[in-house]
Amino acid sequence: MEPVFDKEHLLKLARYKMPYGKYKGYFLSELPMPYLLWFQRKGFPKGVLGQNLREVLEIKENGLEGLLSQLREDFQP
Repeated sequence: MEPVFDKEHLLKLARYKMPYGKYKGYFLSELPMPYLLWFQRKGFPKGVLGQNLREVLEIKENGLEGLLSQLREDFQP
């Protein structure tokens, strides 16, 4: 069975920036793995940010982070 991708969701995820902290203003896909893994250990924030951090971690764990940067480049608003 092939995975189903929601293009709009992936575009939003590709453009989502960290709203606070040391990496404020960075795209989530630019966050270093140790930072994402720290959130995983300590607990992701609630809401959209937490869900997006989980998804970016999974994408990076599978070596697909280039997908998000390519989406940002291909679909400039």
